[in-house]
Amino acid sequence: MLETILEQLAPTNTTLVAVSKTKPVELITQMYDKGQRIFGENRVQELVQKQEVLPKDIEWHLIGQLQRNKVKYIAPFVALIHSIDSYRLLQEVNKQAEKAQRVIPVLLQFKIAEEDTKAGFDQSTVKTMLEDPAFKEMKHVEIRGVMGMATFTDNKDQVRQEFKRLKSIFDHLQKQYFSAPSSFKEISMGMSGDYALAIAEGSTMVRIGSLLFGNRT
Repeated sequence: MLETILEQLAPTNTTLVAVSKTKPVELITQMYDKGQRIFGENRVQELVQKQEVLPKDIEWHLIGQLQRNKVKYIAPFVALIHSIDSYRLLQEVNKQAEKAQRVIPVLLQFKIAEEDTKAGFDQSTVKTMLEDPAFKEMKHVEIRGVMGMATFTDNKDQVRQEFKRLKSIFDHLQKQYFSAPSSFKEISMGMSGDYALAIAEGSTMVRIGSLLFGNRT
């Protein structure tokens, strides 16, 4: 299945994040041996445990909700945090990245779904944050783009509209605040059930788990 998905993504240069949450090290190793190097986890403790025993050239992404008191555990090695959903969390990431003497790439998570269970920024809050002088002093985080999760529904029109909304937010932020740095380029949207729709609407990064690894355990 990995080869099939990579073939689908190749013409669009979309990055595949293999979502390995709850999956054993053995399955991740099998995927690694096939050439996959980017893996996504949603729990800090599980991410740290896997990072310690798996090859060091793996690029680990934190894709789940992140608590401020756990940032310190992943700050030394995490390659990308997809789920920055508050200013306070971003400040903590900057603080821990400084301690680790590195710059941590992050995505701003926006709430684009109708579901109350989905977290994320709204545009007015992000505007306030980006225009705060204190934000401009943050030297240890790099905002690479945006992330969002569509509603879990069979209504493809609704999902498409939610993806369009995230692409529109990305375009606005890029024009208004990130026109100079070429690093602001990622739109992380699309999972196993809707990644084709997401790519059609401009996704640059898809998070696929069950199609690759089977259902969660």
